[in-house]
Amino acid sequence: MSRVLLSRQLTLEAVERVADGAGGYAETWQALGLVWAEVTARSGRERDGGDVTLSTTRYRIILRAAPVGQSSRPVPGMRFREGNRVFTVLAVAEHDAAGRYLRCETTEEVVV
Repeated sequence: MSRVLLSRQLTLEAVERVADGAGGYAETWQALGLVWAEVTARSGRERDGGDVTLSTTRYRIILRAAPVGQSSRPVPGMRFREGNRVFTVLAVAEHDAAGRYLRCETTEEVVV
């Protein structure tokens, strides 16, 4: 296994439902904290998004592990933010046998 280089600071965010006062809800994103990570591009493709064309790129994000159930441990449906860039978490697994790091498979969509 190659050495992990945690050189990029990302914000971990979780979706939160907020009552809209009319019996429904709105979704907002709540920052859970900052993490240092290694971000590696994997593969990408272009697809039709209706009125726009979307570029979808998969990324592998590696960060320090956190115990299962702790709010600082990513789960599918959460996202990482780096400025205006958003990486949606698809899957999370241990990256190494010792359980020191987590590997998150993510996607980023950009309108082209």
